[in-house]
Amino acid sequence: MQASDHTFPPVVVSLQLISDGSVVYAEGLWDHVTMDDQELGFKAGDVIEVVDATNKEWWWGRIMDSEGWFPASFVRLRVNQDEPMDEYLAHLEEAQAGEEDRASLGLLLGPGLPCKEQMRTNVINEIMSTERDYIKHLKDICEGYIKQCRKRTDMFTEEQLRTIFGNIEEIYRFQRKFLKGLEQKFNKEQPHLSEIGCCFLEHQTDFQIYSEYCNNHPNACIQLSKLMKVNKYVFFFEACRLLQKMIDISLDGFLLTPVQKICKYPLQLAELLKYTNPQHRDYKDVEAALNAMKNVARLINERKRRLENIDKIAQWQSSIEDFEGEDVLSRSSELIFSGELTKLSLPQAKSQQRMFFLFDHQMVYCKKDLLRRDMLYYKGRIDMDHMEVIDLEDGKEKDFNISVKNALKLRSLTGDEVHLLCAKKPEQKERWLRAFTDERRQVQQDRETGFTLTEVQKKQAMLNACKSHPAGKPKGMHQSIYRRVTWGSISCPRILCRLEMGAARD
Repeated sequence: MQASDHTFPPVVVSLQLISDGSVVYAEGLWDHVTMDDQELGFKAGDVIEVVDATNKEWWWGRIMDSEGWFPASFVRLRVNQDEPMDEYLAHLEEAQAGEEDRASLGLLLGPGLPCKEQMRTNVINEIMSTERDYIKHLKDICEGYIKQCRKRTDMFTEEQLRTIFGNIEEIYRFQRKFLKGLEQKFNKEQPHLSEIGCCFLEHQTDFQIYSEYCNNHPNACIQLSKLMKVNKYVFFFEACRLLQKMIDISLDGFLLTPVQKICKYPLQLAELLKYTNPQHRDYKDVEAALNAMKNVARLINERKRRLENIDKIAQWQSSIEDFEGEDVLSRSSELIFSGELTKLSLPQAKSQQRMFFLFDHQMVYCKKDLLRRDMLYYKGRIDMDHMEVIDLEDGKEKDFNISVKNALKLRSLTGDEVHLLCAKKPEQKERWLRAFTDERRQVQQDRETGFTLTEVQKKQAMLNACKSHPAGKPKGMHQSIYRRVTWGSISCPRILCRLEMGAARD
């Protein structure tokens, strides 16, 4: 049951029970993935002991030995506070089997509807309620903060505001359109008959705008933290909050909400699917919507990882001696694989040992220093967009007129450029063949999803790398860098919600 459906608000009920010395229990409606050390994580269905409910939005609770803050909107108060949880769950199961038991649960499930339909009603109402609340939240940020900040050109530049608030105004415009679609599909008289799955499917690509916001969020926190060290900004932001009559949460707390929101959609849809009969007209759309929103979250996580990797690529490039030509980041953003191969190229066909680094769109090869093996010298690059990869059998190779083993060939699709690459072992050759397939797949996926780096992101990464390697400073640190950036070893934190898709329970 939603908080708004109670005769008395849950916070009032819980405060009264706590003040009377009673132990108050709440049940998790959705999985809550913790955002920091002081938050309490739990899964849908977990029972939380509510210790402090003085704040309307965030309560303090306990699960066994763990304590922390959690959002009040993620839980419902248990109707019978004295009933042990095991008996409570058993009672629910019995209720699904017989009308007599269902009637005895009228307070919990509502009159006149079978258990599953009533639960679907609750979830639908919860989705609609949280969506309306979220729109108000976005409006308050846009009108209460951004609008006021733009009036103070003496305090903020447009660049600062873009960093702090990201594309939240674009998100606000989209969410209003999305809510309008939900309202049209919402059945006010019989909410369990609502067919809202199609709304998520219709806008699944639009939700990708959250990627930009989530990627920018760490920069927003840094910029805001700097400003909040100056009293006039502290007072200004507090005045904005009071003028807009917003709840007592700091601006950084408000700006976290879109990150949490995009994480919550798969959880809500998983809950909706759980209480939707397969015969329901909305079942297939909800099922597809759940998968679509999981994919959106995965895409955001992947883009987050890719953007964090560009600093590593810039550092790698800055550690290479005699690097020539355009920056690797001008075309690439992902290191696919790296390793040592023997290279022969026409027309010379001279055998050379080289270190190869396969990125999306291009492959860079370098020569090891004879004395300092941790140092690499740039020797060239191959444009993978215009190359075909040919798997060669052991034996005579006609273009080079030599016998080869564990070899593959890169041949230009538009010219005479041909490279023969030989690995030391068969398994190494197979790994390279898979890597070339992965590279083409990555390029195709980026094309389909529209992933690109902005010029600002590229320049900032190279600037950071230059600061790490001032002019004239030895570059002998290279080996640790390229080892750390080899395929499969790049480890970057995911998006703040860390939604590994298993969080939404089946």
